[in-house]
Order: sequence, then structure tokens, then C-alpha cells
Amino acid sequence: MGQQGVTIVRRLLISGRVQGVWYRESMRQEAQRLGITGWVRNLADGRVEALVQGETDAVEALIRWAWQGPPAARVDDIQVSPACGTFTTFERRATADLPD
Repeated sequence: MGQQGVTIVRRLLISGRVQGVWYRESMRQEAQRLGITGWVRNLADGRVEALVQGETDAVEALIRWAWQGPPAARVDDIQVSPACGTFTTFERRATADLPD
């Protein structure tokens, strides 16, 4: 398992039926519950992208949650990669073009 007290940042690219199913708001609520900061947004290609920052255990818990998502979602794949950033809240952002 992860470590408490160690802060990590991860980028998630979530594929499947994840737009139009309340995924971003549900993730925002779950991140807030876990004490995670960062952001989540829809991408133009139908995926959801999130940057999450928190203690290792909390980030791992959010990634596990992300595989389920809200009831109407169907998650096919999540790509997780290290990322950088410092955030004070967790926000739901507007749809963006494809990431770099």
C-alpha cells in the first residue's frame, strides 16, 4: 500500500462512457471526501482527464473509485501517470481540447 504523509500528483485519463453521466461532479465530491485537491474536465474526444494531488493512500483510493465512477458510468480504461502541480481545492473544469 501507499504511505501516509507523502503527497503525490497523478494525471488520470479515463475512457469509456464517462461524459454525460455526472462523472466529473461525482469525482469532485469523492475527491473532497478524501481530502484530494486538483481538477477534473471532459476532453473533446469523450474521455475525462483529472489531475489529482494528495497523500498516496488517498490518491490510490480515488483511482480505485475512478474505475467505478457514478452509477451510469462505464469505465473501460484509466491511464495513470506522474504529474506536477500544486492545488488548494478540487474543481470541475470546462471541456477542453485534446491534451498535449
